[in-house]
Amino acid sequence: MCTDLNHETNGEIAVGLRFLGGSSGKNGSPRLWETDEEYIWQGYPVEDTAVLAEIDVPDGEIVVRVPKSLVQYLPKDELNGVAD
Repeated sequence: MCTDLNHETNGEIAVGLRFLGGSSGKNGSPRLWETDEEYIWQGYPVEDTAVLAEIDVPDGEIVVRVPKSLVQYLPKDELNGVAD
């Protein structure tokens, strides 16, 4: 499933945001979108301090949990499976 959207976040417009899929019903989480340049993942924030202690997260970034099942929505190339 792919839906083209014009989406506004934090005053920035991401033109061409395409919904690729999700596994929890309309407007639920997790979700996966793509633009011409990147994938946008919607998931639950990682708040476990033990996990975060193992990841060097720069200021302004967060770490999200996304189930492995969401990978099925990534575009696939014809030769190698999941792209990128």
